[in-house]
Amino acid sequence: MDKISSAAEFQVAIQSPRLTIAVFKADWCSDCKFIDPFMPEVETQYADRLTLVEVDVDAVGEVSQEQNILGIPSFVAYSDGRELVRFVNKLRKSREEIENFLNRALEVYLSIHK
Repeated sequence: MDKISSAAEFQVAIQSPRLTIAVFKADWCSDCKFIDPFMPEVETQYADRLTLVEVDVDAVGEVSQEQNILGIPSFVAYSDGRELVRFVNKLRKSREEIENFLNRALEVYLSIHK
C-alpha cells in the first residue's frame, strides 16, 4: 500500500479514474494495528480492481480535516476526484467488514463507470 505523505500526493491519488481507496491511519492507533496483519492479503485480493493508499492522519492532518475523518482506521473510496462512499466510524474494523466495504465501493464505482 503506497503511503501518502502530502496533501498534493493525496490529490493526485484521488484524481485517478481508477477506484482508489484511502485508508486513514496513525502509528499510535491500536485499531489500525489490528488490521495491519491481513491488509496486505486484502490488497492483493483486490489489486486488479482498485488501488489502496495509506494516509497517515498525523503526517497529513489537513487532509484528514478536509475529508472529515473523525475516527480511524477509516476507508474512503474516490474516483476522478469525487468521493463515492465511505466507511468511517470509531469502531475496530474486521477483515469481513473491510471486504464488504470494498465490494460496496466496487459496486458504486461500476455503476458510474459502465
